Formats: sequence, C-alpha cells, structure tokens
Amino acid sequence: MSKKLIGMMSAIILLFILTACGDSEASDKDKSIGEKLDYKITGIDPGAGLMDLAKNEVLPAYGLDEDWEITESSDTAMTAALGDAIENEEPIIVTGWIPHWKFNRYDLRMLDDPKNAFKGEEDINTLVRLGLKEDMPNAYKFFDQFNWEPDDMQAVMLKIEDGQDEQEAAGEWVENNEELVSTWTEGVDSGDGKTVVVPYVAWDDVVASSNVVKYVMENKLDFKVDLKLVEPGPMFASIAEGDTDAMVGAWLPTTHKAYYEEYEGDFEDLGVNLHGTRNGFAVPDYMDIESIEDLKED
Repeated sequence: MSKKLIGMMSAIILLFILTACGDSEASDKDKSIGEKLDYKITGIDPGAGLMDLAKNEVLPAYGLDEDWEITESSDTAMTAALGDAIENEEPIIVTGWIPHWKFNRYDLRMLDDPKNAFKGEEDINTLVRLGLKEDMPNAYKFFDQFNWEPDDMQAVMLKIEDGQDEQEAAGEWVENNEELVSTWTEGVDSGDGKTVVVPYVAWDDVVASSNVVKYVMENKLDFKVDLKLVEPGPMFASIAEGDTDAMVGAWLPTTHKAYYEEYEGDFEDLGVNLHGTRNGFAVPDYMDIESIEDLKED
C-alpha cells in the first residue's frame, strides 16, 4: 500500500473520530439534567429521616416521584461519589445537609426549595435523662450552656474527615475558641472525676459535637466522659430509660421526629445547641441548575 493511500486512510479515520466525538459532545449538551444523571439522586442510609422526607414528601411535592429515584447508600458512599464527580467535573445531585464537612471541602450549594418541602431550617437539641439536674448539677449546667454555630461544627468535622484523631481535632478547636468555650463552662464547678455517659450516632456532625463535649468536660471541668456509639433509636431510648446521661445530637423537628415523639416525657429537652441545620439536594457549583423545580421536565 502506498504512503499516499495510507495517509489518506489515516486522515479519514481521524476525521471520523473527531466527528464522532463532536457528535457525542453535542448530544451530551442537548441532554436534560435528568438524562445526564439517569434520573438518579445519590442518597444515604435508607433509615435516615432525610431519605424518608426526600422520597415521600419532596419528590411528590415537585411532581418528580414518577421519574426520579433517590438511590440508597451511606454517608461515606455518597461523599465518595460526590468527590469522584467533582474531580472529573461531572454532574451529580446528592442528599445534603448542613452542617457537613463536604461544604467546607467543596464548592457546593443547596438547590432552592420554593415549596419548602424540606421544611426549612432545623435545630439540634440537647436532651438529658430525668434526674440529671439533681444527681449532677454541674454536668447539667454545662449541657444547658453548650451552644455553637454550624461553621464551628463543620471545622471540627473536616479535621476528623482529613484523618485527625477525634479527640485531637476536638481539642485543637477548643483551644482555638476559648472565648466561646468559656460561655459553656461559666459557673460550672469541678466534676470531681464523675463519669457522664453520652450516647452518639456515627453521623459526622454528632461525632464532632460529642467529642468536643468530651474534651471540654474532661480537660476543663474534671469529669470523665464515656462516649457510647449506638443507632438513633437506642440513642433516644438510652436517655429515656436513664441508662445514659445526655446527648447533643437530636435533629428537630423533622429528622428525629419519630424518636422524639416516642419517648417524649421520659427525658428533659434543654433546647437548641445549634441552629441553622438544613436538609436538601446539593450540587457542585459548576452545575447549571438552581432549583429543585429545574428537575421537572415538560
């Protein structure tokens, strides 16, 4: 075969490849966001209140329940998928909530929710067992005064996610925020080595807050804190039954509504320790989509 013929064939093949690529890119641009994502939103654990809310209230409110699906996974799997998508600048929609370390690490935003189907902002409350005020008044006073902001919590969460030991991350944050921490310990006398049992769940936010509480109580107030890792149901049950002393991870009024109502009256609610939590659908900033309504196709 002549060099001239080989050259002509190579040019034709190259032109075919470039044309195919161009057609593919053009067709991708013409696709709707639903088509690009195969109508799937990356979710978390199937038992999470956020999943129930998103599937049974949010999707139907926007008329998306027939086409769109929220896939079940876990917080870890969801954030891994998010990181992979962002690295390749690919489209992705995930179930999101604030506070979460992913908002510190990545340029993300929540999709607008004009129908308020996600119920707007939530709070995180502190619950203690009945009788704690009488048995350990100084521990009670500390928990009653514990209060911080989403940015504070996210800073601790990110340190832990980046591999720092949980107590080291908590301690580093505490020592750098002594003015705020002093408002929690004001008027609280020494715990004299008494043990306080704190149940928590393996959610990044509750891990962060529970470890900060542990660090402050042990290093500033001379208590001993025993952290007990449990599931959400047992977390509430242990407080209600008096088996543990205090928890700082009750998401209300929506996420933990069922557990709160089941045990209400068997614990004392000390009120909000963090205001401004929010559930929703989160997307990377590079995605050209603003609202949940944009997922609806005519």
